[in-house]
Amino acid sequence: MVVISEPESPGTQSSSEGLVPPTPAEAAPVALPGAPPPPPHEAVEAAHELERETAANESAPSPVSVVGESAETFEPAEEEPEPPFAAPLELIDETVSDEDLKFDWYILKVQVNREDSIKDALWRRVKMNGLERYFREIVVPTEDVIEFTKTGKKRTVKRKLYPGYILINMAVSDESWFVVRETSGIGDFTGSAGKPTPMEPKDVERILRSSKVLPEEEGAEAKTTIPFKTGDRVRVKEGYFQNFEGDVHAIDEAHGRVTVMINIFGRATPVEIEHWQIEAV
Repeated sequence: MVVISEPESPGTQSSSEGLVPPTPAEAAPVALPGAPPPPPHEAVEAAHELERETAANESAPSPVSVVGESAETFEPAEEEPEPPFAAPLELIDETVSDEDLKFDWYILKVQVNREDSIKDALWRRVKMNGLERYFREIVVPTEDVIEFTKTGKKRTVKRKLYPGYILINMAVSDESWFVVRETSGIGDFTGSAGKPTPMEPKDVERILRSSKVLPEEEGAEAKTTIPFKTGDRVRVKEGYFQNFEGDVHAIDEAHGRVTVMINIFGRATPVEIEHWQIEAV
């Protein structure tokens, strides 16, 4: 029996024979009766391209920030608001006129034996910071005293009244107080808890007169440096009572004399002697 096969259509040929399957343009859909016409080929291709772009965007990884083993979506940090402006305390208040500044005398604690150098350093800082309007005077309290050399020669020298302290005439403000306390060698103002306390006018006048800042009162004489005090045992080394011993009974600093109780003929007799004529036993 002979079997006769029907010839294959071009659309059903095997791909092994090198034939390419028909493209969508060649295999156009068949319109059904009563249905609207199919869209053109260009519109179909544009729709496919839009679908591919949408799928690619959805599959792209989103930025994450990893903390430990968990991952969370990264969100940019919010910007911190700027702090409000605050004027520094060191700003000079130029609204206060020089006539309205209140000046007083104050006592400053300083390092001993550096009173003069600290005074000069404070003046330099005041001028460098342009604060001369707050300061008038700085004084190291002294007094004139008379000393005698070993040969009996008299000389006048200055002695510090209060070692470790200086006086300052100033108007206290944030600026002036800051420059004073930041000067090397200065401790603090005298007063309650370091708060500046003005001096009494009578004490200021007495110290300034002694320091020659104010003219001295009439009849005032320089004191004499006498290295003895009442009750000290001394020996007379010159004069009529040489080698006699006794106790200091009184001291006259204005004239440099010492009254010594000396035993003369079995009786304690007060004898006034120049202080440089005696020595401690």
